Amino acid sequence: MRKLKELKTGKAKRLYTTDDPAVLWVEYLDQATALNGKRKEQIAAKGALNNQIDCLIFDYLMANQIPTDFIRQVSATEQLIHPVKMIPLEVVVRNLASGSFQRKFATDYLQLLTKPLIEFFYKSDQLDDPFMNDAQAEALGIATADELAAIKQLALRINQLLQVRFAQAELTLVDFKIEVGYLEGQLVLADEISPDSCRLVDATTQASLDKDVFRKHTGDLTTVYQEVLTRLENSEVAHVSR
Repeated sequence: MRKLKELKTGKAKRLYTTDDPAVLWVEYLDQATALNGKRKEQIAAKGALNNQIDCLIFDYLMANQIPTDFIRQVSATEQLIHPVKMIPLEVVVRNLASGSFQRKFATDYLQLLTKPLIEFFYKSDQLDDPFMNDAQAEALGIATADELAAIKQLALRINQLLQVRFAQAELTLVDFKIEVGYLEGQLVLADEISPDSCRLVDATTQASLDKDVFRKHTGDLTTVYQEVLTRLENSEVAHVSR
């Protein structure tokens, strides 16, 4: 497998074609962003940590029958994926109140929600990824009612699995963002799951172990991401029944 032409550089990853049209090459970058990319910093070792956490999580989800675009890790900072026809939605699942949800509804920090909450955001850097409800997504032709229902079902199953996996590492999953699309006609999980896209807190102290330490200037991001990776690597992986 050979890496060929650069296709796209995003906030934290660079995408390349390969000599196989059914495979893309992803390189994770030593870059952290906040405020929808308005704040940007180079952080040594971040790319390797994010890639390794993401590969570990995707392997776990695939072992529990979650369809994804992931193929395999090829280096500390690189992985192979299948090209996916993406749906331009960011799908956020919340278990506890934090971030924009906490600010919007003036809740206590980490207030337990009575059930997992799913929110959609239209994926557009130009528009700062605005909130989007089901009716708006349908009206704009972004997704049908059946597709939105399938996305929610997939997101809730992923949430169930992630809560268990992170709990095994003595981490509480506050919320997370995923992106989805179609691979050979099947709805699949795409993009990444890492401390860049999750809020995680220590199960005992509730200390942040995610990108919030960068957003809020409250800690060293590399140290925090290394802690998450170490805990995941050193904790037992259990199969989760439906």
